[in-house]
Amino acid sequence: MNLLFVVPDKEKDLGNLEFGGPEQASREDKKRVGRQEVVVQRRYKLFSDVQRADDIEVVIPAQAGEKHFDYMEPVQLVNPWVTAEGYAINGNGYIDFIIHADDIIKA
Repeated sequence: MNLLFVVPDKEKDLGNLEFGGPEQASREDKKRVGRQEVVVQRRYKLFSDVQRADDIEVVIPAQAGEKHFDYMEPVQLVNPWVTAEGYAINGNGYIDFIIHADDIIKA
């Protein structure tokens, strides 16, 4: 079974979001074009009043540009969707839910 994407209810599932800052880039955030590395997507940390157990990591395309908001400034996601990524450690299965969006804007 493939979970391609799930569209969350922004108010019920994510609640009020506040900007936490840029997240450390991962390997798939860049690709090599000739001799240069090109940024494909960026990751940001957001805080939610609904999802309190952990910070929310959001991935946006590089075309949306770099985001510069004040710490804890209210923000909104444009067209968010969720994907799932599974992996195994010592025979145990785990899953990461990743939130993608077209952009992050001021609330």
